[in-house]
Amino acid sequence: MGRPPEVFVRPVSMAEGRRLQRIGRTAKDPVKLRRAIVVLMSAQDQPVPDIDHLLDCSQEYVRGVIHDSNHIGFRALDPKWSGGRPRTISDAARRRICLIARCCPRDLELPFSTWSLSKLAEHLVATGVVASISRESVRRILREGGIGWQATKTWKTSSDPDFMPKMAAVLDLYDNPPPEGRVVCVDEFGPLNLQPRPGRTWRPEGAPARQRATFHRYGGVRHMLAALDLATGKMVYRIRQRKRWREFLAFLKVLRERWPGQKLYLILDNFSPHKHPHVRRWAADNDVELVFLPTYASWLNWIECEFTALRYFALNGTDHQSHTEQGTAIADYMRWRNARALPKRHFAPDSVIRTWTDYKVNVA
Repeated sequence: MGRPPEVFVRPVSMAEGRRLQRIGRTAKDPVKLRRAIVVLMSAQDQPVPDIDHLLDCSQEYVRGVIHDSNHIGFRALDPKWSGGRPRTISDAARRRICLIARCCPRDLELPFSTWSLSKLAEHLVATGVVASISRESVRRILREGGIGWQATKTWKTSSDPDFMPKMAAVLDLYDNPPPEGRVVCVDEFGPLNLQPRPGRTWRPEGAPARQRATFHRYGGVRHMLAALDLATGKMVYRIRQRKRWREFLAFLKVLRERWPGQKLYLILDNFSPHKHPHVRRWAADNDVELVFLPTYASWLNWIECEFTALRYFALNGTDHQSHTEQGTAIADYMRWRNARALPKRHFAPDSVIRTWTDYKVNVA
Protein backbone atom coordinates (compact mmCIF):
# COMPACT_ATOMS: atom_id res chain seq x y z
CA MET A 1 0.00 0.00 0.00
CA GLY A 2 1.61 3.26 -1.14
CA ARG A 3 2.04 6.52 0.70
CA PRO A 4 -1.14 8.60 0.90
CA PRO A 5 -1.17 11.62 -1.38
CA GLU A 6 0.57 14.62 0.14
CA VAL A 7 0.35 18.37 -0.33
CA PHE A 8 3.34 20.14 -1.87
CA VAL A 9 4.02 23.70 -2.85
CA ARG A 10 3.93 24.48 -6.56
CA PRO A 11 7.28 24.39 -8.39
CA VAL A 12 9.33 27.51 -7.58
CA SER A 13 11.71 29.27 -9.93
CA MET A 14 15.38 29.91 -9.23
CA ALA A 15 14.64 33.56 -8.36
CA GLU A 16 11.87 32.52 -5.97
CA GLY A 17 14.15 29.98 -4.36
CA ARG A 18 16.85 32.58 -3.78
CA ARG A 19 14.26 34.94 -2.33
CA LEU A 20 13.07 32.24 0.08
CA GLN A 21 16.66 31.59 1.18
CA ARG A 22 17.23 35.31 1.73
CA ILE A 23 14.09 35.57 3.84
CA GLY A 24 15.26 32.54 5.84
CA ARG A 25 18.55 34.31 6.58
CA THR A 26 17.36 37.85 7.26
CA ALA A 27 13.72 37.73 8.44
CA LYS A 28 13.32 39.21 11.94
CA ASP A 29 9.66 38.30 12.30
CA PRO A 30 9.48 34.71 13.66
CA VAL A 31 6.15 34.03 11.95
CA LYS A 32 7.44 35.07 8.53
CA LEU A 33 10.61 33.04 9.09
CA ARG A 34 8.66 29.87 10.00
CA ARG A 35 6.37 30.18 6.97
CA ALA A 36 9.33 30.70 4.64
CA ILE A 37 10.93 27.51 6.00
CA VAL A 38 7.70 25.58 5.40
CA VAL A 39 7.53 26.74 1.76
CA LEU A 40 11.22 26.12 1.15
CA MET A 41 11.11 22.58 2.64
CA SER A 42 7.99 21.72 0.65
CA ALA A 43 9.70 22.97 -2.51
CA GLN A 44 12.45 20.45 -1.74
CA ASP A 45 9.83 17.65 -1.82
CA GLN A 46 9.77 17.14 1.93
CA PRO A 47 6.37 15.83 3.05
CA VAL A 48 4.11 17.54 5.55
CA PRO A 49 4.88 15.13 8.46
CA ASP A 50 8.63 15.81 8.15
CA ILE A 51 8.06 19.56 8.12
CA ASP A 52 5.70 19.24 11.08
CA HIS A 53 8.29 17.23 13.01
CA LEU A 54 11.11 19.71 12.31
CA LEU A 55 9.18 22.86 13.16
CA ASP A 56 7.14 21.33 15.99
CA CYS A 57 3.83 22.58 14.63
CA SER A 58 0.60 20.97 13.47
CA GLN A 59 0.14 19.36 10.07
CA GLU A 60 -2.93 21.54 9.56
CA TYR A 61 -0.73 24.63 9.93
CA VAL A 62 1.81 23.30 7.39
CA ARG A 63 -0.91 22.42 4.85
CA GLY A 64 -2.52 25.84 5.34
CA VAL A 65 0.75 27.66 4.61
CA ILE A 66 1.35 25.53 1.52
CA HIS A 67 -2.18 26.13 0.20
CA ASP A 68 -1.88 29.91 0.81
CA SER A 69 1.49 29.99 -0.93
CA ASN A 70 0.07 28.21 -3.96
CA HIS A 71 -2.79 30.71 -4.17
CA ILE A 72 -1.26 34.11 -3.29
CA GLY A 73 2.49 33.57 -3.53
CA PHE A 74 4.87 35.39 -1.22
CA ARG A 75 2.05 37.32 0.45
CA ALA A 76 1.32 34.10 2.32
CA LEU A 77 4.53 34.60 4.30
CA ASP A 78 3.37 37.82 5.97
CA PRO A 79 1.86 37.44 9.45
CA LYS A 80 -1.91 37.77 9.63
CA TRP A 81 -2.58 39.26 13.03
CA SER A 82 -6.23 39.15 13.92
CA GLY A 83 -8.55 38.58 16.78
CA GLY A 84 -8.76 40.47 20.04
CA ARG A 85 -11.63 42.34 21.57
CA PRO A 86 -13.43 44.71 19.19
CA ARG A 87 -13.00 48.44 19.76
CA THR A 88 -15.26 49.92 22.40
CA ILE A 89 -14.42 53.53 21.46
CA SER A 90 -15.65 54.65 18.06
CA ASP A 91 -13.60 56.57 15.52
CA ALA A 92 -15.76 59.66 16.11
CA ALA A 93 -15.08 59.48 19.85
CA ARG A 94 -11.37 59.13 19.18
CA ARG A 95 -11.36 62.22 17.00
CA ARG A 96 -13.20 64.13 19.72
CA ILE A 97 -10.70 62.98 22.35
CA CYS A 98 -7.85 64.33 20.21
CA LEU A 99 -9.71 67.60 19.73
CA ILE A 100 -10.37 68.04 23.47
CA ALA A 101 -6.74 67.26 24.31
CA ARG A 102 -5.64 70.15 22.07
CA CYS A 103 -7.93 72.60 23.87
CA CYS A 104 -6.90 74.63 26.88
CA PRO A 105 -8.81 73.28 29.94
CA ARG A 106 -9.70 76.84 30.98
CA ASP A 107 -11.62 77.24 27.72
CA LEU A 108 -13.76 74.34 28.95
CA GLU A 109 -14.33 76.12 32.29
CA LEU A 110 -11.89 73.93 34.21
CA PRO A 111 -9.60 75.41 36.91
CA PHE A 112 -6.26 74.44 35.33
CA SER A 113 -4.31 75.36 32.23
CA THR A 114 -2.88 72.02 31.10
CA TRP A 115 -4.06 68.43 30.90
CA SER A 116 -2.70 65.35 32.54
CA LEU A 117 -3.82 61.93 31.32
CA SER A 118 -5.82 61.44 34.53
CA LYS A 119 -7.57 64.79 34.26
CA LEU A 120 -8.33 64.25 30.59
CA ALA A 121 -9.73 60.75 31.21
CA GLU A 122 -11.91 62.06 34.06
CA HIS A 123 -13.24 64.88 31.89
CA LEU A 124 -14.05 62.53 29.01
CA VAL A 125 -16.14 60.32 31.28
CA ALA A 126 -17.81 63.28 33.04
CA THR A 127 -18.88 64.86 29.73
CA GLY A 128 -20.13 61.58 28.27
CA VAL A 129 -17.59 61.30 25.47
CA VAL A 130 -16.90 57.72 26.61
CA ALA A 131 -18.45 55.51 29.26
CA SER A 132 -15.07 54.65 30.76
CA ILE A 133 -11.44 54.98 29.72
CA SER A 134 -8.05 54.39 31.27
CA ARG A 135 -5.04 56.68 31.17
CA GLU A 136 -3.19 54.18 28.97
CA SER A 137 -6.07 54.15 26.48
CA VAL A 138 -6.03 57.95 26.36
CA ARG A 139 -2.29 57.91 25.74
CA ARG A 140 -2.59 55.37 22.89
CA ILE A 141 -5.49 57.23 21.26
CA LEU A 142 -3.55 60.51 21.32
CA ARG A 143 -0.46 58.84 19.91
CA GLU A 144 -2.45 57.23 17.09
CA GLY A 145 -4.00 60.62 16.39
CA GLY A 146 -0.61 62.29 16.06
CA ILE A 147 -0.95 64.22 19.32
CA GLY A 148 2.23 64.35 21.42
CA TRP A 149 3.30 66.00 24.68
CA GLN A 150 5.01 69.13 23.38
CA ALA A 151 6.75 71.97 25.16
CA THR A 152 5.27 75.44 24.70
CA LYS A 153 7.53 77.75 22.73
CA THR A 154 7.65 81.53 22.52
CA TRP A 155 7.87 83.56 19.37
CA LYS A 156 8.73 87.24 19.21
CA THR A 157 7.37 88.99 16.16
CA SER A 158 8.97 92.12 14.84
CA SER A 159 7.33 95.39 15.82
CA ASP A 160 9.09 97.24 13.02
CA PRO A 161 6.49 99.01 10.82
CA ASP A 162 8.91 98.66 7.88
CA PHE A 163 9.56 94.99 8.49
CA MET A 164 8.64 93.79 5.00
CA PRO A 165 10.69 96.35 3.01
CA LYS A 166 13.73 95.83 5.25
CA MET A 167 13.49 92.06 5.03
CA ALA A 168 13.08 92.26 1.27
CA ALA A 169 16.20 94.43 1.00
CA VAL A 170 18.27 91.97 3.04
CA LEU A 171 17.01 88.91 1.15
CA ASP A 172 17.65 90.64 -2.17
CA LEU A 173 21.27 91.22 -1.17
CA TYR A 174 21.55 87.55 -0.19
CA ASP A 175 19.97 86.33 -3.43
CA ASN A 176 21.50 88.87 -5.82
CA PRO A 177 24.76 90.29 -4.46
CA PRO A 178 25.76 93.40 -6.44
CA PRO A 179 28.56 92.58 -8.90
CA GLU A 180 30.49 95.73 -7.97
CA GLY A 181 30.20 95.20 -4.22
CA ARG A 182 30.58 92.71 -1.39
CA VAL A 183 27.86 91.62 1.03
CA VAL A 184 29.17 91.09 4.57
CA CYS A 185 27.18 90.12 7.67
CA VAL A 186 28.49 91.79 10.84
CA ASP A 187 27.59 91.22 14.48
CA GLU A 188 28.98 90.87 18.00
CA PHE A 189 29.43 87.57 19.83
CA GLY A 190 29.72 87.30 23.59
CA PRO A 191 30.28 88.11 26.31
CA LEU A 192 33.22 85.71 26.47
CA ASN A 193 33.48 84.82 30.16
CA LEU A 194 36.04 82.58 31.82
CA GLN A 195 33.79 79.83 33.09
CA PRO A 196 33.24 76.09 32.74
CA ARG A 197 30.80 75.59 29.89
CA PRO A 198 28.41 72.66 29.58
CA GLY A 199 28.75 70.49 26.52
CA ARG A 200 28.38 67.00 25.14
CA THR A 201 30.96 64.30 24.54
CA TRP A 202 31.15 60.56 24.00
CA ARG A 203 31.57 58.87 27.36
CA PRO A 204 30.89 55.46 28.94
CA GLU A 205 27.34 55.01 30.17
CA GLY A 206 26.93 56.36 33.69
CA ALA A 207 30.28 58.17 33.68
CA PRO A 208 29.66 61.73 32.42
CA ALA A 209 32.50 64.23 32.18
CA ARG A 210 32.70 66.53 35.20
CA GLN A 211 33.71 70.17 35.48
CA ARG A 212 34.35 72.47 38.40
CA ALA A 213 31.65 74.77 39.71
CA THR A 214 32.28 78.52 39.95
CA PHE A 215 30.90 81.11 42.31
CA HIS A 216 33.19 84.02 41.41
CA ARG A 217 34.57 84.96 38.01
CA TYR A 218 37.31 87.53 38.28
CA GLY A 219 38.72 87.33 34.76
CA GLY A 220 36.41 89.91 33.27
CA VAL A 221 34.80 89.54 29.85
CA ARG A 222 35.74 89.96 26.23
CA HIS A 223 33.64 90.59 23.13
CA MET A 224 34.08 89.30 19.63
CA LEU A 225 33.33 91.52 16.66
CA ALA A 226 32.93 89.29 13.61
CA ALA A 227 32.08 89.53 9.92
CA LEU A 228 30.97 86.82 7.48
CA ASP A 229 31.91 87.36 3.83
CA LEU A 230 29.16 85.73 1.77
CA ALA A 231 31.26 85.59 -1.41
CA THR A 232 33.82 83.24 0.17
CA GLY A 233 32.09 82.04 3.35
CA LYS A 234 35.11 83.08 5.42
CA MET A 235 34.96 84.97 8.70
CA VAL A 236 37.00 87.89 10.01
CA TYR A 237 37.00 88.69 13.70
CA ARG A 238 38.60 90.71 16.46
CA ILE A 239 38.32 90.17 20.24
CA ARG A 240 38.13 93.34 22.32
CA GLN A 241 37.45 94.30 25.93
CA ARG A 242 34.58 96.60 24.96
CA LYS A 243 32.08 96.80 22.14
CA ARG A 244 31.41 100.52 21.95
CA TRP A 245 31.13 102.51 18.76
CA ARG A 246 34.89 103.14 18.84
CA GLU A 247 35.69 99.43 18.74
CA PHE A 248 33.02 98.87 16.13
CA LEU A 249 34.34 101.66 13.90
CA ALA A 250 37.88 100.30 14.20
CA PHE A 251 36.59 96.89 13.08
CA LEU A 252 34.83 98.46 10.07
CA LYS A 253 38.14 100.02 9.07
CA VAL A 254 39.69 96.54 9.14
CA LEU A 255 36.98 95.34 6.77
CA ARG A 256 37.47 98.36 4.52
CA GLU A 257 41.20 97.63 4.23
CA ARG A 258 40.52 93.96 3.53
CA TRP A 259 38.42 94.67 0.42
CA PRO A 260 39.70 97.92 -1.14
CA GLY A 261 38.01 99.22 -4.23
CA GLN A 262 34.71 97.42 -3.58
CA LYS A 263 31.56 98.84 -2.11
CA LEU A 264 30.68 97.06 1.12
CA TYR A 265 27.10 96.20 2.00
CA LEU A 266 27.10 95.46 5.74
CA ILE A 267 24.12 93.56 7.19
CA LEU A 268 23.68 94.81 10.77
CA ASP A 269 21.21 94.66 13.63
CA ASN A 270 20.00 97.74 15.48
CA PHE A 271 22.62 97.75 18.27
CA SER A 272 23.19 101.42 19.18
CA PRO A 273 26.95 101.53 18.32
CA HIS A 274 26.06 100.48 14.78
CA LYS A 275 24.00 103.66 14.37
CA HIS A 276 26.37 106.09 16.03
CA PRO A 277 26.75 109.36 14.05
CA HIS A 278 30.53 108.86 13.73
CA VAL A 279 29.97 105.38 12.30
CA ARG A 280 27.35 106.62 9.83
CA ARG A 281 29.55 109.51 8.74
CA TRP A 282 32.58 107.29 8.20
CA ALA A 283 30.52 104.77 6.26
CA ALA A 284 29.12 107.44 3.95
CA ASP A 285 32.64 108.75 3.25
CA ASN A 286 34.17 105.31 2.59
CA ASP A 287 31.74 103.65 0.19
CA VAL A 288 30.17 101.48 2.91
CA GLU A 289 26.40 100.99 3.00
CA LEU A 290 24.89 100.01 6.35
CA VAL A 291 21.86 97.75 5.79
CA PHE A 292 19.92 97.42 9.04
CA LEU A 293 17.77 94.44 9.88
CA PRO A 294 14.16 94.89 11.01
CA THR A 295 13.68 95.27 14.76
CA TYR A 296 13.69 91.90 16.61
CA ALA A 297 14.75 90.06 13.45
CA SER A 298 18.35 89.10 14.17
CA TRP A 299 17.54 85.64 12.73
CA LEU A 300 17.84 87.28 9.30
CA ASN A 301 21.57 87.83 9.88
CA TRP A 302 23.41 84.94 8.22
CA ILE A 303 26.23 85.14 10.75
CA GLU A 304 24.01 83.98 13.62
CA CYS A 305 24.23 80.31 12.62
CA GLU A 306 28.02 80.63 12.45
CA PHE A 307 28.02 81.87 16.04
CA THR A 308 26.00 78.80 17.03
CA ALA A 309 28.61 76.54 15.45
CA LEU A 310 31.42 78.49 17.10
CA ARG A 311 29.83 78.09 20.53
CA TYR A 312 29.15 74.38 19.98
CA PHE A 313 32.52 73.31 18.56
CA ALA A 314 34.98 75.75 20.15
CA LEU A 315 33.53 76.68 23.55
CA ASN A 316 31.04 74.08 24.81
CA GLY A 317 32.61 71.58 27.18
CA THR A 318 35.65 73.79 27.88
CA ASP A 319 37.01 75.42 31.03
CA HIS A 320 39.63 77.96 29.95
CA GLN A 321 41.65 79.58 32.70
CA SER A 322 42.60 82.75 30.82
CA HIS A 323 41.38 84.88 27.96
CA THR A 324 44.59 84.11 26.10
CA GLU A 325 43.84 80.40 26.29
CA GLN A 326 40.23 80.94 25.24
CA GLY A 327 41.26 83.24 22.39
CA THR A 328 43.72 80.62 21.14
CA ALA A 329 40.96 78.00 21.06
CA ILE A 330 38.74 80.35 19.07
CA ALA A 331 41.58 81.20 16.67
CA ASP A 332 42.30 77.50 16.07
CA TYR A 333 38.64 76.85 15.26
CA MET A 334 38.45 79.89 12.97
CA ARG A 335 41.49 78.78 10.96
CA TRP A 336 40.04 75.29 10.63
CA ARG A 337 36.65 76.70 9.60
CA ASN A 338 37.97 79.23 7.07
CA ALA A 339 40.13 76.57 5.42
CA ARG A 340 36.93 74.67 4.60
CA ALA A 341 34.64 77.62 3.92
CA LEU A 342 32.35 77.73 0.89
CA PRO A 343 30.40 80.64 -0.60
CA LYS A 344 27.11 81.34 1.13
CA ARG A 345 24.10 80.93 -1.14
CA HIS A 346 20.40 80.08 -0.85
CA PHE A 347 19.44 81.62 2.50
CA ALA A 348 16.41 79.78 3.97
CA PRO A 349 15.13 78.55 0.56
CA ASP A 350 12.23 76.55 2.03
CA SER A 351 11.27 79.00 4.78
CA VAL A 352 7.80 80.49 5.06
CA ILE A 353 9.35 83.93 4.53
CA ARG A 354 9.84 82.94 0.90
CA THR A 355 6.12 82.36 0.40
CA TRP A 356 4.73 85.50 1.97
CA THR A 357 2.72 87.41 -0.58
CA ASP A 358 4.19 90.71 0.58
CA TYR A 359 7.75 89.56 -0.04
CA LYS A 360 8.01 91.23 -3.42
CA VAL A 361 8.05 94.76 -2.12
CA ASN A 362 9.39 97.70 -4.06
CA VAL A 363 12.10 99.03 -1.80
CA ALA A 364 12.43 102.75 -2.11
